[in-house]
Amino acid sequence: MLLLQDVVYKHPNQDVLFSGLDITINAHDKIALVGNNGAGKSTLLRIIAGELAVFSGSVRYDEIPYYIPQLFGQYDHLSVAEALRADGKLNALKQILAGDVSEQHMSALDDDWTIEDRCHEALVHWQLGVKDLFAPMAGLSGGQKTKVFLAGIDIHQPEFVLLDEPTNHLDADSRAILYDYIKQTNQTLFVVSHDRFLLDLLSTVFELDKGRINVYGGNYGFYREQKSVMMAALHQDVHSHEKALRKAKQTERDAIERQQKLDARGKKKQEKAGLPTISMNTFRNSAEKSTARMKGVHEEKVDSIYRELELLRKDLPGADKMKMAFDDSTVHKGKELIIAKEINHRYKDQWLWKDPLNFQVNSGERIGIKGANGSGKTTLIRLMLGDLEPANGTITNAANQTICIDQEYSIISSNYTLYEQAERFNTANFPEHEVKSRLTKFLFTKDDWNRSAAVLSGGERMRLVLCCLTLSAVPPEIIVLDEPTNNLDIQNVEILTRAINEYKGTLIVVSHDAHFSEQTGVSNFIEL
Repeated sequence: MLLLQDVVYKHPNQDVLFSGLDITINAHDKIALVGNNGAGKSTLLRIIAGELAVFSGSVRYDEIPYYIPQLFGQYDHLSVAEALRADGKLNALKQILAGDVSEQHMSALDDDWTIEDRCHEALVHWQLGVKDLFAPMAGLSGGQKTKVFLAGIDIHQPEFVLLDEPTNHLDADSRAILYDYIKQTNQTLFVVSHDRFLLDLLSTVFELDKGRINVYGGNYGFYREQKSVMMAALHQDVHSHEKALRKAKQTERDAIERQQKLDARGKKKQEKAGLPTISMNTFRNSAEKSTARMKGVHEEKVDSIYRELELLRKDLPGADKMKMAFDDSTVHKGKELIIAKEINHRYKDQWLWKDPLNFQVNSGERIGIKGANGSGKTTLIRLMLGDLEPANGTITNAANQTICIDQEYSIISSNYTLYEQAERFNTANFPEHEVKSRLTKFLFTKDDWNRSAAVLSGGERMRLVLCCLTLSAVPPEIIVLDEPTNNLDIQNVEILTRAINEYKGTLIVVSHDAHFSEQTGVSNFIEL
């Protein structure tokens, strides 16, 4: 069981992320944690795992959870055995088998004589062909590193498991193994993911929103239905407030106009009656005060409705507020863009692919690149982009421009502000106000324009990339997406999907997210 009570967490700069956060997780619960980028999902998992201390409040559990974080190379200095948290026992077993049966080694092993066999069995189960348990993690791909940590579940058999985007780097076969584990296990699970298939395997959804947890007693499909109903009601509420605001403004104008007419009539009567100047001044002052009071009452009502409307609009999802504008006027269907003949690549003395590759990419096509972890998908992309020469065969790219959007959105430079980054892509020579208008359309307000791109979240970097593409004089003829959804929450995946579906050029997608590939219209595949 896990119990968080009145938890407050502050960033190092003292900005409050959570305040008064309460969570209860019972034994055998299988819970999905969802929320927008920046909501604090990964931070919350790290708090529960004991990696971060809370400012105040309490975190209590029956057993320290087994934690599988998002992987960004922070474990490259470890060996596989160290990542599995089995190096102490494995070293002790090795010394004992070599004849050193000291109390130190016997205590470290703790009668766990099967530890080495269990490690190898767990790695085989997760389809990881690592024979040397003391091999460096740095030599493994992202998917292989994830499999090492998943193998730790088999080895340690924890009661409570925290999973942060576990399918990010996994190939289809490994995802299937993970899905089976989630279906069959009786362990308590708390999972952050944008993988919809995985989320539907979990029985409860916790939504982290504005530092609070909202609980939905069903899987992700149920959660989506409930959110859809809530969004429909929100849109209706926004529409009603917009209508009320227009009516209130018109009422204000009508009332002031009526009062001004009455004042004008009264003034004429006073003038006809020949009243002295002092009486006329008194009448005028009285009329002005009456009009001011009336205007104040109406302005207060208009302001009240406006404030309510703005609060409602802030709750609208980004996809509903964002406006896309890809220029596809230069797209010519059927043009031969990439032609590969008998290509292969060599690492040391080993050919990457068993058989050389032959394929052609034509303008307007949507092509996926499929393959297991380590099959050479990223290498093939580098060959397509011209960043790498094949060791065998030829590959040509006749596109006017090819843009590669990877999972880190690395075409965004951390050395620039958001406005400077946008200007670098402004080959259409739009004036400053138009560039800033485009940034606003992609949800970057004037407070963001001078922010450093270095501090952007994954979702913000994605939106900035999409904004930059609309500033180009000539749109890219090919967009390559290399695992672009790995660091995005579901809302930002939907934004990316909507943008890509408005793009009419050629699309090449490397993604283990089958739902994303399907939603973006990928129909043909290069299989490695």
